[in-house]
Amino acid sequence: MKRKRRIPKHRSEDQERAFWAERDSTDYIEWSKARRLLLPNLKPSLRTISLRLPEHMLADLKVLANKRDVPYQSLLKLFLAERLEEELRRLGRSRAGA
Repeated sequence: MKRKRRIPKHRSEDQERAFWAERDSTDYIEWSKARRLLLPNLKPSLRTISLRLPEHMLADLKVLANKRDVPYQSLLKLFLAERLEEELRRLGRSRAGA
């Protein structure tokens, strides 16, 4: 069995994210020995952004959200998540497997 490399310490999440984006985790982690862990109180990291949309696009989004009885921001996140997953799949990657 190949000896695994040590995972370096990172100064920030951005630095760690960049590190893993360029490396294969199997060089560092023995996934066959991994155990499933539940983290029920873990909340995803969120960042507020400013997004400028054409008024007609925002109006359409609000109409669709109203028909689904959800906030338009939530519907926008759902649409964005679906499209990101589709694009990542097209590239041969997946968030679920990341």
